[in-house]
Amino acid sequence: MRGHIAKKGNRYYVVIYEGINPATGKGRHRWHAAGPSLKGAERLLAELVKRHHDGEYRPPQKVTLGEYLERWLPTQKQRLAASTFSSYQNNIRLHVVPYIGSIPLQRLMPEDLDGLYAHLLSDGRRNNGGGGLSPKSVRLVHSVIHKALADAHRKGSVTRNVADVADAPKISAGARPKMRAWNADELRQFLELVEEHPLYTAFYVKANTGMRRGELLGLTWRVIDFDNARLSVTQTVTAPDYKMVVSAVKSAHSLRTIDLNPRTISILRTWRKQQLETYMQTGVRTDDSGFVFARPDGSPIHPDYFSQTFDRLLAKLDIPRIRLHDLRHTHATLLIKAGVPVKVVSERLGHASVAFTMQVYQHVLPGMQADAAATFGKIVFGSSGE
Repeated sequence: MRGHIAKKGNRYYVVIYEGINPATGKGRHRWHAAGPSLKGAERLLAELVKRHHDGEYRPPQKVTLGEYLERWLPTQKQRLAASTFSSYQNNIRLHVVPYIGSIPLQRLMPEDLDGLYAHLLSDGRRNNGGGGLSPKSVRLVHSVIHKALADAHRKGSVTRNVADVADAPKISAGARPKMRAWNADELRQFLELVEEHPLYTAFYVKANTGMRRGELLGLTWRVIDFDNARLSVTQTVTAPDYKMVVSAVKSAHSLRTIDLNPRTISILRTWRKQQLETYMQTGVRTDDSGFVFARPDGSPIHPDYFSQTFDRLLAKLDIPRIRLHDLRHTHATLLIKAGVPVKVVSERLGHASVAFTMQVYQHVLPGMQADAAATFGKIVFGSSGE
């Protein structure tokens, strides 16, 4: 295999000789865009030569980015959670293909992606209101493109992943949703005020376990161990494109067992009895595989309905406003402030690592550091710690 580097304008190209074209009798050369850097072109030439020697070299195909993404997307369906796949699909078809989908895959440049991101930030909304997408939303678009191009590069369809050097928007700490948590009195007040609501037990269990919304709605009676006071988190309910999907939890860390206190077990027993009585009256057949929190016909509750119900209830109460997801933060914050080891809290929440838990709840730790310093002083120097 022979190749050389050529320059046109401010761009470098790697030109690969691929033998004689039988139709014309002339030499056939393939041009690979290498960007504005000579060193980058030299690296690309070395990589193409290595791929040729390893039998992995593939000549460029005349396929556009949009055509490639439409072929690539179905291959991800079995690898992704339903909600994640739906997000990939929507981002590609709404935000990528209409703007840069016609660019040949081999000629896609980092500047093309930079232009896309700038457009989405200023005018990316597809609804009547117009306006730009949030940096977080554009960052998600970038993540999808990066993953797709990484697969293309790994399989030899492109010579480099241009998304590696594209300037995706950064997400500032201030742009993230602000975490709020109730104190113990506020949580107790909320639970007392909604005790007669049909979803009271669901709110109670969420607050007492810190489970994610989908995990809670995916609970079945089969995974609740009343004798040993614990439940297992094994599946989740999501609603991509407003269609209900029940699937396994997203990671090995999410697959976990959560211990329950006696009060929670008692409330669940009472709820189980009420649910069975209702099913007997309505003729619904169920067994231990049935959902703990379900609609009157036994089907799972829609996640959006669950969140909206929480918001409507809270709007009528004189309690600080929080999101449904903040019940999870409330659970963790109260435990950490009470001195429960962060590792235990991390395991209950199903986090990937203790370090991640500490990062999320670092706002709780400064006060605990002061308490720890005071406690150490008392241990060593007596009651005053001085």
